[in-house]
Amino acid sequence: MTAVTDEVRELLLSRITDVPDYPKPGVVFKDITPLLADPGAFGALTEALADLAARCGATKIVGLEARGFILAAPVAVRAGLGFVPVRKAGKLPGATLSQAYELEYGTAEIEIHAEALRAEDRVLVIDDVLATGGTAEASLELIRRAGARVAGLAVLMELSFLPGRARLEPALAGAPLDALIVV
Repeated sequence: MTAVTDEVRELLLSRITDVPDYPKPGVVFKDITPLLADPGAFGALTEALADLAARCGATKIVGLEARGFILAAPVAVRAGLGFVPVRKAGKLPGATLSQAYELEYGTAEIEIHAEALRAEDRVLVIDDVLATGGTAEASLELIRRAGARVAGLAVLMELSFLPGRARLEPALAGAPLDALIVV
């Protein structure tokens, strides 16, 4: 857990709404769009994540498609660091590195530009939600295959009733996993 204040945590949590039965019956979707629409809350989130980037010594910020882009890009600007998108396969032009991973029913693949990271880079991965951890785990492997080091993983919200954290511990290899909110 990060050192974000209780006041900031409560502000962020108060701007996340529950949408029952979306995208299917029995699922309660955590909608962050009200948080993004509130400049005070979005600013507090950006500041908290930029502080994490500084604490872990990040030199680059990676955002995971798609909501991770929304969170990671302003963090990179605030922290004075470069932003690198990790996208679904086939969405990036030019030379890419790809990483396949398992989904509940099948597989998916993510990509990064082949020249986006260097050996001296320390990368903080940012996403909105940590659920099962499949995409995050694949991104950590992709970063290492690109030659960079993983400085950490930061998420707005961790769904503690899913196994994401336990799945990621080996892949993080000692790098921190910070969740601003745990539900």
